[in-house]
Amino acid sequence: IMGRAGIRQAYATGKGRVIIRARADFEEYGRDKRTRIIVTELPYQVNKKMLIRNMADQVRDKRPEGISDLRDESDRNGMRIVIDLKRDANARLIINQLYKNTPLQDTFSINMLALVQNQSQPKILSLRGILEEYVAFQQEIIVRRTQYDLKKAQERAHILKGLLIAQDNIDEVIRIIRSRYDDAKEALMERFGLD
Repeated sequence: IMGRAGIRQAYATGKGRVIIRARADFEEYGRDKRTRIIVTELPYQVNKKMLIRNMADQVRDKRPEGISDLRDESDRNGMRIVIDLKRDANARLIINQLYKNTPLQDTFSINMLALVQNQSQPKILSLRGILEEYVAFQQEIIVRRTQYDLKKAQERAHILKGLLIAQDNIDEVIRIIRSRYDDAKEALMERFGLD
C-alpha cells in the first residue's frame, strides 16, 4: 500500500518511499464474540521471528493496551500470526498502534531509474513516467514477437505451397527427377516456378 505522500513524492521526484503493510484481518471467536487479529502476509524483508519477538516485548510493556495473547500458528499451508484482543479492546486502534510501533508497517525506498529513448539514456522517472515506459516496452515486445511469429508462419506457408505444387504434379516431378538426375533441382525450379 503506497500512502498519498509516498505517491506524490515518487511522482514528483522519481525517488520515493513506498509504505508497505502486513495483511491483517479481523475475526470474531468464542461465545462472547471477542475479536482477534489474523496476520497472513508480512512486508517485504521483514523477519517473522523478529517481528513476533518485537510484538511480544511491546505486549509485555503494555504499550498497545488490549492484547491478551500473541501466537504463531504458521504451518505448511501458510503464515498465520494470531493476536487475541481483550473483550473491550478496539481492534482498529490496536492494529494502527502495531503498524506504527512494529515492522508490520515499513517503508521501502525506491529509485526509479530506467533506460529511455531506445534504451540508450538512463533517466530518473516519476511514477507516471516509469509506468508509461513499462507499457511502451511491453507493446514493443508484443510487436516484435508477433512479427517474428508472422515471419516464421510465412516461411512455413511458402514451403507448404511448394510441396502442394509438387504433390499436384507428382507424375511430372518424378519424370523430371529420373530424366535429369544431375540438375533435377534446377529443372524443377524452372518448370514449376519454385525457388
